[in-house]
Amino acid sequence: MMRGKRHYAVAVRLPNTKEIVVDRGELKAAIYVNPIWKLPILRGLALIGEQLHLGMKSLMWSANMNAGGNDVVIGKKEITGSVAFAAVFGIALFLGLPLLLAGLAVHRSGSFLFVVVEGIIRVGLVLGYLSAIALLPDVRRVFQYHGAEHKTINAYESGWPLEVSSVRRASLLHPRCGTGFLLVVLVVSVVVFSVVALFHPNWFWLVVSRLVAIPLIAGAGFELIRFMARNRRNPVVRVMLLPVLATQKFTTREPTDDMLEVAITAFNSARQGEEEPAGAAA
Repeated sequence: MMRGKRHYAVAVRLPNTKEIVVDRGELKAAIYVNPIWKLPILRGLALIGEQLHLGMKSLMWSANMNAGGNDVVIGKKEITGSVAFAAVFGIALFLGLPLLLAGLAVHRSGSFLFVVVEGIIRVGLVLGYLSAIALLPDVRRVFQYHGAEHKTINAYESGWPLEVSSVRRASLLHPRCGTGFLLVVLVVSVVVFSVVALFHPNWFWLVVSRLVAIPLIAGAGFELIRFMARNRRNPVVRVMLLPVLATQKFTTREPTDDMLEVAITAFNSARQGEEEPAGAAA
């Protein structure tokens, strides 16, 4: 799935005919066009909402394309249920478990040491989880498509022809990536929760602070990623980007030529009409 300023496109290779089909749409909901969602911090929250919205929509369409002819229809109810389960599982694993383990390791729940230990445990759990699921064949294939997306965008930004032979040479890593964003959010959370620790909260307020601070942390993380991506040539920023790019090795794999073709098709489809004035026909 590729996203432009005003359009998005999802490309899928049909399992039977091997033909690449595309679903393309215009981004015109309030979250994409209302000026309030362009403000600092808030635009980070808008990005998360956008990815959930487009992700669910793309998943439904691509799953139904792959299931075509098998009398299987995957709808919003099924996708929403899966996303809800994943959200609850994620909160329990990456928010609740680090709190519990840090509490066992450090008895002073409101201390700076507690926050650091909690952060280290959370980073370890995230990277361990990504390493474990990468062993699954289907997930590895998803990571290959993720790599194809990065290569296509990197080739375009380098001014290379969007052909398989050219895109193949591009890097798997890109500074504006969700995996890198995840690492930045984890680092920002340590800073934010360190401030909370100054008030020596009890366990109730400790948990509440983690839940309430999520939007602030996500928004701040987005601003930091945005800053580093726009200043990636700066020597200091280049050093800051090293761990951000390194984490992407957990969620990207070298794609096949077929996968690159799909990514290039999606990218070209998302770009259609992007150079035209707003409101022009795509």
